[in-house]
Amino acid sequence: MQVNLAFKSSLAIITNWTYITGKKKLSSSSNYGRKCVDFPAIQRSLQTWGPKQVKVVEVGPRDGLQNEKQLVSTDIKVQLINRLAKTGLRAIEATSFVSPKWVPQMADASQVLSRIINLPHIRYSVLTPNLRGLENAITAGIKEVAIFGAASETFSQKNINCSIDESLERFRLVMDRATGENILVRGYISCVLGCPYEGPVAPEAVAHTAEKMYKMGCYEISLGDTIGVGTPGSMAKMIAAVRRVVPVDKLALHCHDTYGQALANIHCALELGVRVFDSSVSGLGGCPFAKGATGNVATEDLVYMLDGMEYETGINLKELVSVGNFISEKLGRKNASKAALALSSKYTDKI
Repeated sequence: MQVNLAFKSSLAIITNWTYITGKKKLSSSSNYGRKCVDFPAIQRSLQTWGPKQVKVVEVGPRDGLQNEKQLVSTDIKVQLINRLAKTGLRAIEATSFVSPKWVPQMADASQVLSRIINLPHIRYSVLTPNLRGLENAITAGIKEVAIFGAASETFSQKNINCSIDESLERFRLVMDRATGENILVRGYISCVLGCPYEGPVAPEAVAHTAEKMYKMGCYEISLGDTIGVGTPGSMAKMIAAVRRVVPVDKLALHCHDTYGQALANIHCALELGVRVFDSSVSGLGGCPFAKGATGNVATEDLVYMLDGMEYETGINLKELVSVGNFISEKLGRKNASKAALALSSKYTDKI
């Protein structure tokens, strides 16, 4: 597999190559030749998942809706999930078992799960921050759950009132119980590129949390730019630090688009070997615990980009746009996906 010019260009933003390879840069030349960059090492990491296969994890029904001020009816949530299931998606985060006091939008989690059409080729997951939530997930027949930690100590203290390491110790109980039930556990890490309280977050702090989650037994670690402040430069340094302690094929990326950098960051992550990306239909989302965080990267925009780069997702973009327009209409707003807005008029013209 050849390393293309776009790949080389994206690496130009990294001023200290030590972040990527752990080696000293051999030359300060602007020529991105092989004597400056260990391209074979990057190529080997890309071959793990395969050069053209990407998994898209749709988080709209949970992360997308949890920050909505108006309560969304159970009927609409069920319709949303069932419609998404017909687009070719293989992974949908359906809801979360959290306290309705803190996230009232998710109070109907059990009802939603009991009413969706459970297709065998789709993995439906839920967020379970504690044992009680996990027990509810087990009762609902869920086979994958997610736990969450943070890369910022202040965010962890303000969000769940404990340190990062203390939060991870609490999750061991969830992990042990899930393992006993043959349930997969995915780990989320918040604030990997910036914190609303601390500002920039050190890549080593992200790596610390990621390594602990991986060794605890999480099959996949989703790295979340919760407030969307990352750029390809900070993204490359962070991923480089994390993949020293966690295999790159166990990593996922979760980008919010606050500063319009989500697709650029995903492109950077693709070239560094990441092949799993979280996104939200119609760009829904935000974080109730992170002031200033806006929506997730829109699934329609992500799939449009991946299609153009000839990556295989199995997703029908036209069907996806239809779902985004459906939920946008129900919420009384314009679809936040630029690709969806452009494609909607094209699809209409063809009818």
